Amino acid sequence: MNRRKAEIEIVSAVRRQVSYGDMKKFEELTEREVLALAIALEEEDERVYSDFAEGLRQDYPATASMFDGMREEESGHRRRLLELFQKKFGEHIPLIRRQDVRGFVDRPALWLVRPLRIEAVRKEASTMEVETRRFYEKAAARTQDASIRQLLDDLAREEREHEERAQELDKQKLPANVKADEEVAQRRLFVLQIVQPGLAGLMDGSVSTLAPVFAAAFATQKSADAFLVGLAASAGAGISMGFAEALSDDGSLTGRGHPWVRGLICGAMTALGGIGHTLPFLIRDFRAALWAAGAVVVAELGVITWIRKRYMDTPWISAALQVGLGGVLVFITGVLIGKS
Repeated sequence: MNRRKAEIEIVSAVRRQVSYGDMKKFEELTEREVLALAIALEEEDERVYSDFAEGLRQDYPATASMFDGMREEESGHRRRLLELFQKKFGEHIPLIRRQDVRGFVDRPALWLVRPLRIEAVRKEASTMEVETRRFYEKAAARTQDASIRQLLDDLAREEREHEERAQELDKQKLPANVKADEEVAQRRLFVLQIVQPGLAGLMDGSVSTLAPVFAAAFATQKSADAFLVGLAASAGAGISMGFAEALSDDGSLTGRGHPWVRGLICGAMTALGGIGHTLPFLIRDFRAALWAAGAVVVAELGVITWIRKRYMDTPWISAALQVGLGGVLVFITGVLIGKS
């Protein structure tokens, strides 16, 4: 009994550690913690760029050279931050990481994937630079110490120029046959602020509501009943997903935009995804409504596949299999439940 109680306490402690509520707000950080966080961010960026360079060196030596240069620059930033921290606060640097502070986006571990996809790596590097620049700008705006504010302002300006210099270096070094079209930072922010929450909602609404809608349809054999169930499921899923997205990240450091705007987009797209295959059940003829709903489902999954290919760089086959498999499994689940 005591052992079971101890296990429960350990699990509860772990959950508390990873919960969003226990993360520190950026506004609560002291100047000492801001500098410590900046040092950790620069060290992480330096190591990521080093791994990018190593992973691309064999097939894309020019791009690897570009990332080597970016790594050296991040290393210089870290040294300057270290010197100022030691001068102001001494030798001990408190452990504070990006995952300890609200507002940072979880980074996909692209540097662990082999082979590296060069387009995805370039996009991730640009997003990293935008995030770091915004961090320095916000940190400098609330810092009272003149020397700390000066360094943060300088680093913000250098990060702002970093992407431009990297793009120029890229154009000079990369041959035309290996250089993919680069998206500007504004487009990447559009993906972060609009496409990602919208896609998450559309996928959830289009797939998760299949089971209740078609279960009700096959169980009752009545279009009106299926329509009411689909309407309720779509509205509930939209509200749930909207709140989940709004509370996941405040967007203050990442450029993902206002959390409630993202939540509204995600919730609306979730509801839209469910309503799409619910509306055909307004047709009184049950068989016609069922075929029409099936056609809408196929169209919805096709749209999701296209968005994943267009904005997330997911290969066509992979995107179609991922989306299609999930949709088929949920659809079969609904049919089996409805006929049972």
